[in-house]
Amino acid sequence: MLKVPEVAVGNRAMPFYKNINMLNVSGNGNSLGTFGNMMIQMLLEDLAFTVFIPSETTFEHDLRLHAKDNLDVEKMNDTYAVISRVLGFSGVPCSLDSATVPAGEEVSYDSLSGFTLFISKDVRGVLGVNGDKSDRVDIRRGNLVVHFMDGVIMDAEFEQSSQPDLDGDLMC
Repeated sequence: MLKVPEVAVGNRAMPFYKNINMLNVSGNGNSLGTFGNMMIQMLLEDLAFTVFIPSETTFEHDLRLHAKDNLDVEKMNDTYAVISRVLGFSGVPCSLDSATVPAGEEVSYDSLSGFTLFISKDVRGVLGVNGDKSDRVDIRRGNLVVHFMDGVIMDAEFEQSSQPDLDGDLMC
């Protein structure tokens, strides 16, 4: 039987808030970025997952999330909600590196939220997931496999809710 940890309430509900300054946000090739690290910290370390993480530029452009602004205490709950929703669409509960996807073919997997991901690989080794192309692939973090995407994997409803309204604010 899988034992799920108890969820804390109140100020202890999101323990990684306190460690936000310790996130790996350097510019080296292994950095997952601020929001990528937030996504990874939501997963259990001892289970295999594959996550198709949007690049920091994609988080800024498509979701209007900026590390400088969206990590304020006032905005942290909204940021956490968006990041966890993106993880639900882009996380797969198995280890899936690019070598397991045959070139020129498409495979499908259900994400953590049940959203179907159609994954393909071209002859150059670039992964495609639901129309978004990979920037970097096969980054390992313990049991996790991370692929950086040039887009955000999401359903139509979430895509519509993440579009700016007439005032330029997110509608969600």
